[in-house]
Amino acid sequence: MTLEELRKRLSDVDRELIGLVAARQRIVAEIGALKIRTAVPTRDYEREREVLKSAQDHARTLGLEPNIAEEVMALLIRFSLAHQEQTRVAAQTSGAGKRALIIGGAGKMGAWFGQFLASQGFAVEIADPSDAASPYPRVADWSAGALDHDLIVVATPMKIAGGVLLELAARRPKGLIVDIGSLKSPLRAGLRRLVAAGCRVTSIHPMFGPDTRLLSGRHVVFCDVGVPDATREARALFASTMAEQLEMGIDEHDRLMAYVLGLSHALNLAFFTALADSGELVPRLQKMSSTTFDAQLRVASLVATDNPHLYFEIQTLNDYGGASLTALLAAAERIRQLVQNGDEQGFVELMVAGRRYLEGRA
Repeated sequence: MTLEELRKRLSDVDRELIGLVAARQRIVAEIGALKIRTAVPTRDYEREREVLKSAQDHARTLGLEPNIAEEVMALLIRFSLAHQEQTRVAAQTSGAGKRALIIGGAGKMGAWFGQFLASQGFAVEIADPSDAASPYPRVADWSAGALDHDLIVVATPMKIAGGVLLELAARRPKGLIVDIGSLKSPLRAGLRRLVAAGCRVTSIHPMFGPDTRLLSGRHVVFCDVGVPDATREARALFASTMAEQLEMGIDEHDRLMAYVLGLSHALNLAFFTALADSGELVPRLQKMSSTTFDAQLRVASLVATDNPHLYFEIQTLNDYGGASLTALLAAAERIRQLVQNGDEQGFVELMVAGRRYLEGRA
């Protein structure tokens, strides 16, 4: 057969594959609806293991690399779960007949919350100075409005959010007030003022980005600021999802975020800054790269293309942020000293201690 004929055959197979994936998703929709009717949880880990193992075994009988089958099926399972989760969120509506205002709703996470709340039946409105397109009605000036919404989400940049919370405290709206800041240090005064004003307020941190479609394996942190009923109401918004809910105080949250966000961001900033300052071009380095370098470069590239203003806020607005940066500097200096002194034993002990620490991840 000619090259063109072989390519045509391949295109025909590709179309069949897409058709089979579409057929699979239609069955997934039926399964999702049945699970909702029969109160069966969305995710079944044992079933997922069976599907993956069956795909690997079948691949072997066909002379196909089992890892290919596993990766394809894992991707299909992920999209199936996302579809079922979204169906469940829409079916188990908690916002029917309610109104939600998202202050900062044209931002990436604000837009995510708009879609999330709309899927639950909320009538969503946004207030945002940006002229970015949005599918939701806009409130020209939220501070001059009636603020009679059932839910108010503060999704502005953190350096603005504190002032927004203070303004809300002065207005004392009756609806649930929730901020979604990555840090709580800069919001502490506003949150306290809202509590003192008798408002129903709580603070949450969705530990995922705006491109997230499936919440299974993702975390949402809830920080009760002294109004437990408000926290319970906020947690109920995620009850129909597969997100893992954590609850902690705002000080503990920021102390942990100094490492979860601050340290990991700083490490990647240092990595790509050192590369840039070296004068070596990335394409040249990639020609002789290693598995470790490639993995680190992928993560660093994601950090480099993210919002620098948000990353600056995360580094500068956390009351506990200095500790993690000091720890990073101390660790780098310790490694430098071990290398300069030719201290192989100390270097080995460093790695062994790190391995033992990381074994706790399991």
